Amino acid sequence: MSQWKQIQQLQIKYQEQVGYLYDDNFPMDIRQVLSNYIESQDWDTAANHESMATVLLSNLLSQLDRQCSQEQNFLQRHNLKFIYQQLQTKCKASPLLMAGVISSCLREERRIISTASIQEQGPLEKSMQNSVAFERQKNMDNRVAVIRSSVQMMDQAVKYLEDMQDDFDFRYKTLQSRDPVDRNTAVMKQEVTRLQEMLNNLDFKRKENLSKMSDVIKEIDALIVSQLNPELMEWKRRQQINCIGGPLLTGLDQLQNWFTLTAQSLFQMKRQLDKLGELILKVTYESDPIPLQRPQMEEQVKYLIYHLIKSSFVVEKQPCMPTHPQKPLIIKTGVQFTTKVRLLVKLPEVDYQLKVKTIFDKDLPPGRVNRQFFILTTTTKVMDVEESSNGCLSVEFRHLQLKEKKYVNGTKVNEGPVSVTEELHSLSFEAQFNIQGINIDLETCSFPLVVISNVSQLPGGWASVMWYNLLTDEPRNLGFFASPQRASWGQLSEVLSWQFSTFAGRGLNREQLCMLGEKLLGQQVSQNECQVSWSKFCKENIHGKNFSFWMWLDSILELIKKHLLPIWNDNCIMGFVSKETERARLKDKEPGTFLLRFSESHLGGITFTWVEQSDSGEAKFISVEPYTKSRLSALPFADIIRDYKVITDGEVPENPLKFLYPDIPKDEAFGRLYNSQQNKVFPYIPSMLIPISTLQTTPPPCSSPEPPMSPGMFDMLTQHLSPLEIETAMRSPYSE
Repeated sequence: MSQWKQIQQLQIKYQEQVGYLYDDNFPMDIRQVLSNYIESQDWDTAANHESMATVLLSNLLSQLDRQCSQEQNFLQRHNLKFIYQQLQTKCKASPLLMAGVISSCLREERRIISTASIQEQGPLEKSMQNSVAFERQKNMDNRVAVIRSSVQMMDQAVKYLEDMQDDFDFRYKTLQSRDPVDRNTAVMKQEVTRLQEMLNNLDFKRKENLSKMSDVIKEIDALIVSQLNPELMEWKRRQQINCIGGPLLTGLDQLQNWFTLTAQSLFQMKRQLDKLGELILKVTYESDPIPLQRPQMEEQVKYLIYHLIKSSFVVEKQPCMPTHPQKPLIIKTGVQFTTKVRLLVKLPEVDYQLKVKTIFDKDLPPGRVNRQFFILTTTTKVMDVEESSNGCLSVEFRHLQLKEKKYVNGTKVNEGPVSVTEELHSLSFEAQFNIQGINIDLETCSFPLVVISNVSQLPGGWASVMWYNLLTDEPRNLGFFASPQRASWGQLSEVLSWQFSTFAGRGLNREQLCMLGEKLLGQQVSQNECQVSWSKFCKENIHGKNFSFWMWLDSILELIKKHLLPIWNDNCIMGFVSKETERARLKDKEPGTFLLRFSESHLGGITFTWVEQSDSGEAKFISVEPYTKSRLSALPFADIIRDYKVITDGEVPENPLKFLYPDIPKDEAFGRLYNSQQNKVFPYIPSMLIPISTLQTTPPPCSSPEPPMSPGMFDMLTQHLSPLEIETAMRSPYSE
């Protein structure tokens, strides 16, 4: 079943979550009318290769144009034409961005489908949803709007104060210009009294305005401390969780809006204070409140502007190699990686270019001995206004590359006290500029990175990235693995399910996670609070095996991604199930019922077990030797299931696989995945590989080994298989 059809069968609450993914950048109408084409393309790769993105988007536009011409409904045809025009412009302007949008939407759809199948969200995802709750956003919007309104009203108050002062100044200068002889007249005394009243009113208004401005400054300060900064920290935490496969990262544009509106209010208040400073140049008096209060208020506003802009400098996209877009924060030496920083405050015009410099491993922990690296490529770029991000300033470094320092001051650099994949590094970004007389030093850093020198270190590096970002929100704890924290099984199981939804399209259900918990902890996992150590997860070998739990699980992920993806996404693979549970499921089923599960004894292996009825009437379970990537590279797994044969003591070879558990006919479950295409190169005879197992019901004599196949068995085969099929089968790795 296609992904889009699965979404249409979800509960309304999950369909609403899907609805939030789509907007004007990628309308849901396109997802609906071109669902088959969209799902059949590799958008993850296209999002990092411009030429591929251009081709895929060009094909998408062609199909959309064709759909427009075929659409019978007038309104729908009109809407599709409008969408086509808008999309055409966006695809030409930024094909990588559009491919990335589509990739993110598809990935988040899979996560929602996976969540719906589990029917219960884990604690991490619940906490992420709570952090962006609608009520909090609404409250923040209202509070920012009230401050903006108060500041706008202050503009009117300052203007009114200026008008009052101009009136007083005019009357005062007029009185000063009068003849001194007339100053003791009744009219003049009245005028002096009037001027004194005006000055009293002016003094009252100055104090009133300053008091209101002080209140607004306090309100802005409280907003930044109590809501804006926590919202930013929540977003950074969501970014950490998104990096390890969690929910789609949203909210940065909303944060930018809050930061920008707050900054605009502060800049406006600074101009108001500057205006008050101009007023006292014309009129001042003893106990004038402006020179007494204004300097301190101005310093407060500058302080808030400085720290607001400084905190708004964020890493929008964490460092990531384009070759592994779903595994950020792992960098291989000699391989280019990308990252992007952004300023959430839309600044007024600055008088020079804002240059951002990258620095690797700044301020390492004292006394730490570790490998050292330097950046090969250009480390400084200029921030630019990005139209797609509502005019914010941002800069993307697309071609950064690391090289390891082998020697420092003539001495060979030693490796650190921890393994390569447990050694954490950081990438820092710095910039300086002056705005309205305020010097601002910007600095931010990436989440801790793992630097590898060989792709074989990638699984271990990814385990470190997951463990760190799961367990701490500290932005720069580079000594984390000196004494790594433990994870609860509830936390870890949720992250493991995310790995399958991210890399394989479908997450894990409770039963599968329970089996994994038992395998990892060696006991029945009755509650989510069971603690798992870092060593148990990634370093110690599974009992009786020469590989760790994570290496075993990661090899299965790779196997699914490269060889089993359609079967996995069609929910045909039970996957993680113990042998006891497997037999309990199959024992009462029809003979020939089988299920697919991952091997517990082989790295990256999948096997199937079927049930037969013995002569005594009891259920008999037979499992085939696991298929690994080397064997699946030769023949698709669906074809193996279709063509699988068993030879038992000279009997006619047959396919024992009839029904996929619980009772789905084999061809119904796998038929659409069969490779029916034949070799069309004339005049060769079409060939095929046939997986064959030999099942012996009685042990061979001990005196001497039997030949590989008896004459009687060979005669039996020749009656049912062609010579070419027999020869092919004998040469096939599946006959081993």
